[in-house]
Amino acid sequence: MNVALLSRWHVHANDYVREVLEHEQLTIGAVWDEEVDRGKAWADELGVPFEKDLGVILSNPDIDAVVVSTPTNLHKEIILAAAEKKKHIFTEKVLAFTNEDCEEIYNVVEKHGVELMVSLPRLTEKEFYYAEKALKENWLGTLTMVRCRLAHNGAVVPEGGTQGWLPDRFFNKEQAGGGSLIDLGAHPIYLTNRLAGTPNTVFSRLQQGANSEVDESAAVIVEYESGVLGVLETSFLSHGSPFQLELYGTEGTLLCVDGEIRMKSIHHGHGKWFVLDEKVPSVPKPLEQWVAKIKSGIEPTITKTDVINLTKINDAAALSNFEGCRVTLSS
Repeated sequence: MNVALLSRWHVHANDYVREVLEHEQLTIGAVWDEEVDRGKAWADELGVPFEKDLGVILSNPDIDAVVVSTPTNLHKEIILAAAEKKKHIFTEKVLAFTNEDCEEIYNVVEKHGVELMVSLPRLTEKEFYYAEKALKENWLGTLTMVRCRLAHNGAVVPEGGTQGWLPDRFFNKEQAGGGSLIDLGAHPIYLTNRLAGTPNTVFSRLQQGANSEVDESAAVIVEYESGVLGVLETSFLSHGSPFQLELYGTEGTLLCVDGEIRMKSIHHGHGKWFVLDEKVPSVPKPLEQWVAKIKSGIEPTITKTDVINLTKINDAAALSNFEGCRVTLSS
């Protein structure tokens, strides 16, 4: 399957290139970028043609699919154009800024019979496996709270420097649609959504830097129809902050911190803390799931509901922060 790379805007674009090159069923056929110089340099690195006209790439019968790493505000336009030309689509999160835009994208994708995958990689990792297993096996009793934190120091300016390691474009509100929450906070959002169920209400605080257009730290509380509370945290200003996924229930607690998973449950380990270290099943990465669906019809574990609920929480959190109030999703 011949793939066109659409933009090197997102920092994960290089990761997707690596995954494409490592996949025996994929090849890179062309590069397009909204910034011509950046696109040409990328194409030269990869030894493939650069095309400045997106329409030419999408009309090329030799291109089967696209990998979208554009600015987020271009997702809808580019994904719709690709779907209408019957190109399969793999895209960086988030899919779009609003629920209505997500629904429109899915309608067009389904109409033209192409496969769309949004990269939500932490649904394929061991922390999620253990969390889901703990709930299925009832190790924790009734789940009451999920806390998830993912943060880094990408906006911290080192001594003598002028900016952190995160590119300036990640602080462009028009292109990115937000800051730490819409990008890094996506992972706590979709993980907690999957574990806690259907989200109901959202209250948030998005902390904007003095010289920034976007939030650099964020905290969100989500109430789910199940009665579970989700506490979601993210930041671009945290040095050494571990990835944390914590589940609290009436009969146990599961703590995942930087790859170590510990549990304390009345059902196991004589009620004492112990480490869960059994070998976990290998779950294909999002790009692999995308190819498997196209080639073999294997249904992905990452779903349309995951993608839409991610956007719902982001949209509601932005509104909650702006209005200073709790937002009910049904309204």
